[in-house]
Amino acid sequence: MTFQEQIQQGIPTTLPTLKPYDLAINHAPKRKEILSADEKKLALKNALRYFDAEHHKELIQEFSQELETYGRIYMYRFRPDYEMKARPISEYPGKCEQAKAIMLMIQNNLDYAVAQHPHELITYGGNGAVFSNWAQYLLTMQYLSEMTDEQTLSMYSGHPMGLFPSHKEAPRVVVTNGMVIPNYSKPDDWERMNALGVSQYGQMTAGSYMYIGPQGIVHGTTITVLNGFRKIKKATSGGLFVTSGLGGMSGAQPKAGNIAGCITVCAEVNPKITHIRHSQGWINEVFENIDELVARVILAKANKEIVSLAYLGNVVDVWERFDEESIHIDLGSDQTSLHNPWAGGYYPTGFSFEESNEMMSKNPEKFKEEVQKTLRRHTTAINKHTAKGTYFFDYGNAFLLEASRAGADIMAENHIDFRYPSYVQDIMGPMCFDYGFGPFRWVCASGKPEDLAKTDAIACSVLEEMIQNSPEEIQQQMQDNITWIKGAQENKLVVGSQARILYADAEGRIKIAEAFNQAIAKGEIGTVILGRDHHDVSGTDSPYRETSNIYDGSRFTADMAIQNVIGDSFRGATWVSIHNGGGVGWGEVINGGFGMVLDGSKEASKRLESMLFWDVNNGISRRSWARNDNAIFAIKRAMATQPLLKITIPNIVDEKLF
Repeated sequence: MTFQEQIQQGIPTTLPTLKPYDLAINHAPKRKEILSADEKKLALKNALRYFDAEHHKELIQEFSQELETYGRIYMYRFRPDYEMKARPISEYPGKCEQAKAIMLMIQNNLDYAVAQHPHELITYGGNGAVFSNWAQYLLTMQYLSEMTDEQTLSMYSGHPMGLFPSHKEAPRVVVTNGMVIPNYSKPDDWERMNALGVSQYGQMTAGSYMYIGPQGIVHGTTITVLNGFRKIKKATSGGLFVTSGLGGMSGAQPKAGNIAGCITVCAEVNPKITHIRHSQGWINEVFENIDELVARVILAKANKEIVSLAYLGNVVDVWERFDEESIHIDLGSDQTSLHNPWAGGYYPTGFSFEESNEMMSKNPEKFKEEVQKTLRRHTTAINKHTAKGTYFFDYGNAFLLEASRAGADIMAENHIDFRYPSYVQDIMGPMCFDYGFGPFRWVCASGKPEDLAKTDAIACSVLEEMIQNSPEEIQQQMQDNITWIKGAQENKLVVGSQARILYADAEGRIKIAEAFNQAIAKGEIGTVILGRDHHDVSGTDSPYRETSNIYDGSRFTADMAIQNVIGDSFRGATWVSIHNGGGVGWGEVINGGFGMVLDGSKEASKRLESMLFWDVNNGISRRSWARNDNAIFAIKRAMATQPLLKITIPNIVDEKLF
């Protein structure tokens, strides 16, 4: 069968042959035993409903074994034989160009070069899934190949509920992930519902088909590191940034350190992912011996090198040893997947990677105890360095939250706030999000590198023209992104699809998108797919990350994210998504995203202006109402350019009255 025929086939009527478990692939760890005997029976019933009854006798044994062995039913047998990658949009079967674009994005999320655990359909973060099993993937791709411009596909936590009659201006796909009743939003609730096959953790851009490999966080981390050094008034040259996590998107940290111009030390316990990142060029050197690492860092600091060093081991050992050796750390953070601390997101000291994985599944209570013990040690070591002048920030991975839950010395003197800020509180919030700057991204659906180069040039030209008349308050943000886009090609950031990201405000996003649409209309480039990270101005309500610089008491509310996805859906988005749990953990955040296909038409031009303006200014207005000075400036500026925008501005109370 051809690739197109396999897509159109959906779930095959004849069972494919069993596939061997490929040890060369980076697999998800075994999930802990959580289902009762009756629940295991229910999980099997749930899985078998995708298949004709004639196959149930054979598949029930196989799925039962998967459940026992891996803690999930992945349906490995149904993994397609074709290469999983984003193909040019013209290669996809279908009646609807927008649907073909979505197929391209789904396959990019599962590309072996992009996905963290591709055979388990997990893109990043240890549990950020596109689908829960391979039947869902096959059925979804089949539906997309059949979709017309007057249908909408409804996606329930990875399950394609079906195609519904709709209209051309409606989204082609509406995605929800993990939208459970609040009282059932604890980590074990996710484990149980995911094992049953009825809910999933879509992370941020995994379950919304908008992940573009580590490039997205390379850009965000580059901005964060640059501004971190600016905050401590030190040049990046010879500066030392220490962090951890190379799996999934956190592998971007060393690359970002190189672009920012500092020395980066990043620890990782997984040998396979460490060597993958090294082979991909995201890391310059790998060390397994901490004595050798210490000597190398001392040399790099003396020579003011720009270099990234991976330590294959636990980051706690790095923090403790650098303290003993009096190696000064300028910036410190952590980006292990602490949103998922008990299932592979963070590993304890004193155990090998293999020992930890075995303990995780066979003795989860002991594993939790060891993780929390390590978090306490980790925090103590960080505190010693910050006492010497290190600037430490939480990089949005729930480090502060989980350290506090572990009883670590992480609280401020008032016993309410954390000792250290979130990077959003100190850097991204006031310097970017409040002004409307966030992660605007695009994918060239033709798959041609020359199209990407042309879009880079278009975006750069637009920004260079805009900066001539932009207010002083946003000059630095504009210049950082011009510098970034000019160096994008030489930094070889593309992994998977021909994609790019830069930070832009509403005006910038609209002007760049419109320039793309005009270039498509002229035949200069092919179709472009717009999107963004959920880690943005408006899309996410996350009290310990995206909205951690909201101080009016509303940071635990999620009105903004819900308003955002609803507003995007009727203003022209091609697809929209809303998730529970992205980035910082199940039950800790609500986040939404979108995708928009530009085809050069007047309709696309109208949609992009309406939707992108809302998508950004929804968040600025909320930040303004929270009395964030920079957001008040930004929303007043937006009102001056758009007479139909009228936002409630807060009246500031004189502190002397209290």
